[in-house]
Amino acid sequence: MTVLHDYTARVIWTGNRGQGTKTYGGYARSWDLCSPGKPVISCSNDPVLGGNPALYNPEDLLISALSACHMLWYLHLASEAGLCVQAYQDHPIAQGETLANGASRFVAATLRPQITLSNGDDPSRADLLHPRVSDLCFIARSVNFPITYAAKYQFA
Repeated sequence: MTVLHDYTARVIWTGNRGQGTKTYGGYARSWDLCSPGKPVISCSNDPVLGGNPALYNPEDLLISALSACHMLWYLHLASEAGLCVQAYQDHPIAQGETLANGASRFVAATLRPQITLSNGDDPSRADLLHPRVSDLCFIARSVNFPITYAAKYQFA
């Protein structure tokens, strides 16, 4: 049985400097991401496109969502497999391309988690879980670019 889910957010443009979009350079590429009961996240466009480099941009949010979804499913699968993950952090990287007309897209992503396992756990068993995540993760199943994994393991 298929179950549908709704996900909502509010995106509120905050970049009107008083003249709206009267001129291309006259407005800021900034907005607030809001959801009821959650803190507001101030965002901006990619700095390459005139955004504020101190704020998250859509590309940051997408690669972060992909990484977080992978992590949550990975922890679930590790628990089911009898592997005890003690710590997990990721430093994902994604490659984008921009065409001459300005159209852009992601072409690939590499998740690079650093995973601390309990002594006695087998890193080769732990490594086999990553490809399984892509069959389950909401975000990974929703993107149209390849995802690779370069995990590193250590022991607690």
